[in-house]
Amino acid sequence: MVVKRHLAAATAVLVALGAGYGVATAQEAAQSPVQTPPSATNPQQPVPGTAPSVQTPPAPAVSSAAEGPVISGATAPAVQTIPGMPPVINPNNLYSETGVGHIAPQIAQDPARVYVPNLRSNDVYVIDPATSKVVDRFPVGQSPQHVVPSWDLRTLWVTNNAEGKTSGSLTPIDAHTGKPGPNVPVDDPYNMYFTPDGKSAIVVAEARKRLDFRDPHTMELQQSVETPDCKGVNHADFSIDGRYAIFTCEFGGHLVKVDTVNKKVLGYLKLSSGGMPQDILISPNGKTFYIADMMADGVFLVDGDSFREIGFIPTGIGTHGLYPSRDGTKMYVANRGSHKIHGKPHSKAGGVTVIDFATNKIVANWPIPGGGSPDMGNVSADGKTLWLSGRFDDVVYQINTEDGSMQKIRVGAEPHGLTVWPQPGRYSIGHTGILR
Repeated sequence: MVVKRHLAAATAVLVALGAGYGVATAQEAAQSPVQTPPSATNPQQPVPGTAPSVQTPPAPAVSSAAEGPVISGATAPAVQTIPGMPPVINPNNLYSETGVGHIAPQIAQDPARVYVPNLRSNDVYVIDPATSKVVDRFPVGQSPQHVVPSWDLRTLWVTNNAEGKTSGSLTPIDAHTGKPGPNVPVDDPYNMYFTPDGKSAIVVAEARKRLDFRDPHTMELQQSVETPDCKGVNHADFSIDGRYAIFTCEFGGHLVKVDTVNKKVLGYLKLSSGGMPQDILISPNGKTFYIADMMADGVFLVDGDSFREIGFIPTGIGTHGLYPSRDGTKMYVANRGSHKIHGKPHSKAGGVTVIDFATNKIVANWPIPGGGSPDMGNVSADGKTLWLSGRFDDVVYQINTEDGSMQKIRVGAEPHGLTVWPQPGRYSIGHTGILR
């Protein structure tokens, strides 16, 4: 994360799409949902699936591969998952078990809370969503980045990566009581994921360009995977069968594909804009990965199996976080309103874009009243509220998913990857609560 301080000067050379949140933008996007990204020139062949080399993808175009996933309809073939991974119930919608009413019995009595890590005040604020009030606050380690639900849904891990230092740690929160336990020393835990079979936690050591596979309970190191060409490795999502994960490389404009079974790098993909990829989310049918890019001001579409860029959807300035709706039909895109790592508060460009998965068309734009900086978060168990941190405004946004109306809740200094708990689903693959 230290390297982030040196990026501000580079942002001037990147071209903003200027999508904003006007009516014209929404209409234009609806008419042409998948577009060629900025600076898509001199395309080459896609990355091979077996060699870890850096290549440039072919220029995206509107094609059948980029027209959006099928969520219902004809029955898809059964998915052959990796051993130990829970089965995919609906191959057309891998989010089927995260719908309303699918709270796992073991967490049904957990208190409904929103846990907010505050990067600069080194603490976690706890919000009661029923009252929209902060009801608890406790210190954690240095530079808390995300609150990550464990694979077994029993622990919420706070990733304290201690920016620029070697004193990183994980703070376990008992999801049943909402209380923290003692910190566990772990090197550079910017983010954390879990293999879909539950056998390993993957600590994303961003500054080290490394993925550390650890015991999901004790956090004892199992194996490290170096990602030398992935500068700023930080966010990920997994294939529908669990065989691979794709991680974003924030400071190199790349993606890296990792074999989760054999624990090795399969290849790198250079995004055509050479931007700053952030969050990543797989489509309901498992065919497309969406990548938020805060410099390209939109979402790239990548075919995960072939590891090929296939499209781009412009959304807004500083595209950052991606979250599926509770019914798996829409994607909420948080646009932070700035190209800077440490931006100014009250950005008029800050807001949320809503994309329909089936068509890849923008169906709504929700600007932050008075400006803001929506970053990371998740959706309530009933699907009625989108919770996002206001990174540069020291607030949390509580957004009505019916009409985009919202209120702001004051929290600590520089809130980041908040999680909403409990959530529907059988198991967590990490980040701020990617459940399946």
